[in-house]
Amino acid sequence: MLSDQAFLRYNRQIMLPEVGEQGQQLLAQAQVLLVGAGGLGSAAALYLAGAGIGHLIIADDDEVDSSNLQRQVIYRDSHQGRSKALMAAEQVIALNPHIRVRPVQARLAGQRLAMEIALADVVLDCSDNLTTRHAVNQACFSAGKPLISGAAIRWQGQLMSFDFRQGHGPCYHCLFPPLPDVSQEPQNCSSSGIAGPVVGVMGNMQALECIKLLSGAGEVAFGTLLQFDGLTMAWQRFNLTLDKQCPVCGTGE
Repeated sequence: MLSDQAFLRYNRQIMLPEVGEQGQQLLAQAQVLLVGAGGLGSAAALYLAGAGIGHLIIADDDEVDSSNLQRQVIYRDSHQGRSKALMAAEQVIALNPHIRVRPVQARLAGQRLAMEIALADVVLDCSDNLTTRHAVNQACFSAGKPLISGAAIRWQGQLMSFDFRQGHGPCYHCLFPPLPDVSQEPQNCSSSGIAGPVVGVMGNMQALECIKLLSGAGEVAFGTLLQFDGLTMAWQRFNLTLDKQCPVCGTGE
């Protein structure tokens, strides 16, 4: 049963017939893990907090830099030199003091990553490197947890959602196998540039898919790759194919 305070706060969202009071209660009971608090994570965190997600875990080992402020809109100029995880958590609580937020000042890997994913209902991969993305993909598949992965570079964005609750793929590895030479890893924002609103669009799309998944509203675009071109405002959608030889989710047939 929602309190009067919660009903007033989330009234515009509760009015949606696809959400309603039951969907809002489901959001309040959920725990979401954000891996990365950069451009994607900062946008997603604010909208998830605003929507009333009950418990957010924000993991990042980086500190706020002046070059982040062009697109990582959760931070303020006074936050430079301070932990992204801590500052993001502070801003989220300032927006919605009725939810719980736990900052993790670390780059999640190994057993720590597996533990945090095991505790989460949904995982948002908001990281900026292939090594972390593949580790998150593997851990989510092993734990049977839904994964919503976003990426952005220059004027382009990507969104992929994977439902591992049934123990099968496709998965991130099927689409982007690890490169044999880490020096060949695709360029990132610091080397290639990024239009700030593009990464915000993709982070907000991750939040939207997460809210739909947890509340039961609409359909999540599982098993698809959505590509966004900020220069033309065009979206493309591709169905992902399971790689039977994938070492993460393949059947080996």
